[in-house]
Amino acid sequence: MFDISRRHFVVGAGAGFGATLIGANATASPGGGRLSQNPFTLGVASGDPLSDSVILWTRLAVDPLDESGFAGMPARTVPVQWQVAEDPGMRRVVRRGTFGARPENAHSVHVDVRGLRPGREYWYRFKVMRWLSPIGRTRTAPAPHEMPASLAMAFASCAQYEHGFFTAYRRLAQDHPDLVLHLGDYQYEYRANTYVSPDGNVRDHAGPETCDLASYRQRHAQYKADEDLQSAHAVAPWLVVWDDHEIDNNWAAGVPENTEAEENNGTPAAFAARRRDAFRAYWENMPLRLPQPKGASFRIYRRTQWGRLATFHMMDTRQYRDDQLYGDGWKAKGPDIDTPGRSMTGEAQEKWLLDGFTASRQRWDILGQQVFFAAQDADAGPGEKYSMDAWDGYRANRSRLTKGWTEAGVRNPVVLTGDVHKHWANDLKLDWSDPDSPVVGSELVCSSITSTGDGSHSTTSANQRINPHLKFFNDDRGYVTTRITPEAMTAEFRSLDIVTKPGADAVTKARFRIEDGVRGLQRA
Repeated sequence: MFDISRRHFVVGAGAGFGATLIGANATASPGGGRLSQNPFTLGVASGDPLSDSVILWTRLAVDPLDESGFAGMPARTVPVQWQVAEDPGMRRVVRRGTFGARPENAHSVHVDVRGLRPGREYWYRFKVMRWLSPIGRTRTAPAPHEMPASLAMAFASCAQYEHGFFTAYRRLAQDHPDLVLHLGDYQYEYRANTYVSPDGNVRDHAGPETCDLASYRQRHAQYKADEDLQSAHAVAPWLVVWDDHEIDNNWAAGVPENTEAEENNGTPAAFAARRRDAFRAYWENMPLRLPQPKGASFRIYRRTQWGRLATFHMMDTRQYRDDQLYGDGWKAKGPDIDTPGRSMTGEAQEKWLLDGFTASRQRWDILGQQVFFAAQDADAGPGEKYSMDAWDGYRANRSRLTKGWTEAGVRNPVVLTGDVHKHWANDLKLDWSDPDSPVVGSELVCSSITSTGDGSHSTTSANQRINPHLKFFNDDRGYVTTRITPEAMTAEFRSLDIVTKPGADAVTKARFRIEDGVRGLQRA
């Protein structure tokens, strides 16, 4: 992180100068008393960049593991000064203000900084009393009419705190991306030693299984207190969407994984309350432009435009889906798998995507989503066996999307995926039942940051022989970096040999290139 001495801090002006305060925060009230400990233990972050704006985030916490969820903070509004500068030394300050961090929002800070210049790097920090935060780097998107020469984008998913150390986040930060996408499973809901990796757990979750606001807040704070994760947040703006573990494993709309589990109390109303609390804690702990959720629904799908180069369609594949078929898991193909009405996205999100494909004039249309998109048959014999949690369980919905981007003339469709704890690179087809069906897009799947431990290090999967459109596989932990230009998108699959001990290097296990206007992956 970009930390420097406190003596360079310029005291902020009044609240609201060049910014919008998100979350119904009024002008800061001084309150009483002083903080005797550093409140910036959770680091800083930025996100949801526009061409003239970016969201700045921090959350005040003197005791991240406080079981009340309030992180040891006083029950009063705390004034937080913020600055944005054009240099990492914070000498050329261009925006500043004061934000009232309120206890009802877990003392989280969301500042919508306006009036910035398009396509520019900026640096930012916060101050409370005598305490200074680390300095973060962020950037704005290019102007809508501009075609940038390149974009360095990295994406990641699945960071189970107990399964390993977050070294992969630090290596991602050292690759200096311009933009980071997190595709879900940012945190896990289990109490300690409930979900044990094959290599054994190397550290413990604090608190119970997350099922109410206090426990979700505590869990987010435990993850955010990790310095490797903080380094990744501080290097670039993030676009975030959730998967299942931010709420409950393999949940589907109003249905939890196990309705009878104690934490779900066996009723739809109880699970709705759990979703409400999880959504609120997620908003409090992420650099989101969205207004805070008011109940058990929260529209998180949205778009970010990167000039004329790319549109990022950030999707939600949990909140609106039909329940998984046949008890979830990998199952033999059944009669309901092709039911037209079964949906992963829900009707409104599907229409939003199809309308976005029709309206797009960007060189690259990139879907940031959670679960395996390509068909993956796991039965080597005459039968068929698929993951009911992935798009194979929602085949009609998948077909409508691929037909939608094909008929809309989307120039370069690319699907980004997390969830499966393995690296994959896949060609996408219009008709999976026809081996000669044309390739209509590409899928890049990132491995996990830590989930399932060190991995087998294998670079071959038996499923590749059954599914020749699956072009690459690697069972290491890691992330993916990309370089997007008007001419091509190049992806590097970055892997770590070990996460059960900190400090491993990241190496590139494979590199793929997608040429502008050419369907399919090319090994680079």
